Amino acid sequence: MTQNNNLLQIRKDSLNHARMPMQRLNAASKKLSQLSMGILFGMTILTIPAQADSAATEEYRGSAAAVDTSAPIAALSKLTSLNDAKPLTVTVPTIQQFKTESGVPVRFVQTTTLPIVDVDLRFNAGSARDSSIQKDGFGIASMTATMLTQGSKSLDENKFTQAVETLGINLDSSAYKDMFIVSLRSLSDDKHLLPAIDLMTQMLSEPAFDDDILARNKARLLVGLQQQKQDPNSLASIAFDQALYGEHPYAHPSAGTLESVPNIGKQQLIDFKNRYLVAANASLAMTGNLTLAQAKKLAEDITTKLPIGQMATELPEPKSLSQAKHIHIPFPSTQTTVLMGQLGSKRATNTKDQQQQTNFAVGNEVMAGGDFNARLMTEIRQNLGYTYGISGSMNPMLAKGPYQIGFSTRNDKARAAIDASLEVINDTLDEGITSSEMQLTTDGLKNSFPMGFASNAGINGLLGMMNFYQLQDNYLTNYVNRIDQVKLSEVNQTMRDTLKPDDFLIVTVGQDDPWKDKKSKK
Repeated sequence: MTQNNNLLQIRKDSLNHARMPMQRLNAASKKLSQLSMGILFGMTILTIPAQADSAATEEYRGSAAAVDTSAPIAALSKLTSLNDAKPLTVTVPTIQQFKTESGVPVRFVQTTTLPIVDVDLRFNAGSARDSSIQKDGFGIASMTATMLTQGSKSLDENKFTQAVETLGINLDSSAYKDMFIVSLRSLSDDKHLLPAIDLMTQMLSEPAFDDDILARNKARLLVGLQQQKQDPNSLASIAFDQALYGEHPYAHPSAGTLESVPNIGKQQLIDFKNRYLVAANASLAMTGNLTLAQAKKLAEDITTKLPIGQMATELPEPKSLSQAKHIHIPFPSTQTTVLMGQLGSKRATNTKDQQQQTNFAVGNEVMAGGDFNARLMTEIRQNLGYTYGISGSMNPMLAKGPYQIGFSTRNDKARAAIDASLEVINDTLDEGITSSEMQLTTDGLKNSFPMGFASNAGINGLLGMMNFYQLQDNYLTNYVNRIDQVKLSEVNQTMRDTLKPDDFLIVTVGQDDPWKDKKSKK
């Protein structure tokens, strides 16, 4: 669903955690696409508190007689109400932990405001495991996720779908780069929750994997993959992954390829389920209107039919590129899509590395964040007018994830925009960010942090992410402390140690190749 941006990452990972994965087709024929990078709960815009001085306060409190009523209305330059703002106090949800009889770790948060229960069952079983089932079997995990919700041995596709709709529940499964998620949202009363859990266990223990439905899914997916060739963002993302990861399992698209999808058969789906959708490879998160005793009973009901199995093997670490690499993909468009970046970091699981990733998150938000205070946005968009938007982020996973900066610009401005972006990055690394920039960013991170607990789904996404990466509960409780411990010198040094713009991989998709000399081309 960075430690890119510790919290910024939490947001992104709790919803989607693999970088730009392909969304799967469901019974209603979902449209295929890739998730783009981004930041943790799905919220990438920080709330930055404005500041006011005493002079502005006195002007604001001036008498009404001093106001020129004939003058045009103007926006306030200072938000004086923040002068009286009290320090932020954050109370994170109380997390209760236990294990099922089969050994599945469970994290549970009780919320009684709404009569709803959210369930998040994750397996270490994303598309990175495809080739372990069949050589170059790209798309097996994604197709397995698609077909879990398309009928069981007891209920065909239509009856299964009708049961889900009658209960009014959300029941879904998705495969990403390094994780496989089965999720459920239901009303918490037994009349709805118990049959919902029964459907969830049916799809996990006895999926139909009907041959006719598989053939239909493959046909639709192939059409989607063909259409993908008309999407410059997808073309850039696929090329970036392939060039950055080479032979690593993260290199191929989660949905598969035009060459691999026709070779997916029912037996590969069965083998994937039997190998990876097992108790030893699972973690469970639950949030909602349940007592602890009810949560324990529910966890047993969900996992009791899972085979014990074995934990998935550790993924290999990818190797960084040794030098800069430029790739251009011709595409008939007035715009050039640009992706630049490098190999990044893996999910930090100890205090020291988490602090380092927080340091990087702060520095990167100043340089490449999605808001209009970021240096890249200010220079490339506002000052030079090369693009409507530019941003970059880290996406850590089980193995090292990518660091990416992306934007689109006019074909004739592509090389200039790339050069200007690299100049901003190098200037930031050479000169560092300022204390005032750091203060604005840390304030924004702390103030936006409680938004992660604004809904059951938000809380459960956090629990699922923490469970999957085996993070301690203090990962949340210490978040504000990690922000407060950020030091300017350490932020700047971490940025220099992490980013190597001279060795960036740069992928462009557009009409003209930005790397060709204009004179020789003419």
